Amino acid sequence: MKIYHHIDDFTPLNNAVVTIGTFDGVHQGHRQIIAGIKELARQTGGETVILTFFPHPRMIIHPENQDLKLITTIQERAALLEELGVDHLIITPFSRDFSNQTAEAYIRDVLVNRIGTRKIIIGYDHRFGKDRAGGLADLLKAAPIYGFEVIEIPEQDINHVAVSSTCIRQALSRADIEQANAFLGYPFFITGKVIRGNQIGRQIGYPTANLLVEESYKLIPGDGIFAASVQLGSETFQGMAYIGHRPTINGMTRNIEVNLFDFSRDIYNQSLQMNFLNFVRHDVKFSSLEGLKEQLAQDRIEVLKLLNGL
Repeated sequence: MKIYHHIDDFTPLNNAVVTIGTFDGVHQGHRQIIAGIKELARQTGGETVILTFFPHPRMIIHPENQDLKLITTIQERAALLEELGVDHLIITPFSRDFSNQTAEAYIRDVLVNRIGTRKIIIGYDHRFGKDRAGGLADLLKAAPIYGFEVIEIPEQDINHVAVSSTCIRQALSRADIEQANAFLGYPFFITGKVIRGNQIGRQIGYPTANLLVEESYKLIPGDGIFAASVQLGSETFQGMAYIGHRPTINGMTRNIEVNLFDFSRDIYNQSLQMNFLNFVRHDVKFSSLEGLKEQLAQDRIEVLKLLNGL
């Protein structure tokens, strides 16, 4: 997959099969759309193009609202789209100037002149242009003028999937990993760098790798203990993940940690991907470190059962 970080870097194609969206999470609904453009491209000898945006439009249009967290960072999103076999990914820097284009200018200048769109698959409710005034009707009107075809994803098909990035964010926020993963079609994951902690886990026999997630907009699931797998380079390990404020030691910051099973290597400053597979329990405060240690022993047994399908 070729990645372009600005529309101006893209050379127009003769036969572009296009879809547009933020594609946060690249979930089951998104995958149906991508399967559609791939099949159209196969039938017509075209190339698939996804036009996406970063930052997320809501971050620019409503900068006063810092509550929006995204399921995937832009790097994670690109990796997931590449796995699905997309030919071209255009990551358009979203700005107020970009959002202020008229619908007509957007169709003419971006879709036709800059991309070379011949077929576009779009949801019935997709909006674009200044004040989100453009929509399916504008595309259908412009299609014969500019020589492209519009394929609408009807409302019933979208509702049939019953998946949205919003409902996945809600599931993750309440630590409902199983529901989120079902909607995503793959395990939700976090990528980050291993940093030094205060070694409390090591003292009680459960050393952890502490993760630093540099992208402040990345959604972190609700607090608790989780069954996880961890990808470190080309290797995969099983582990017990923790998210929370470590109330037993009156912690002040929210931590993301993972205890890797049967693992003793020094991996400080290395990057890893942590895949969340199952929710085990909510975070609670224990009266002592010994009480926490006893609970972690039980958690490990439960996590191993989940990981091994018992």
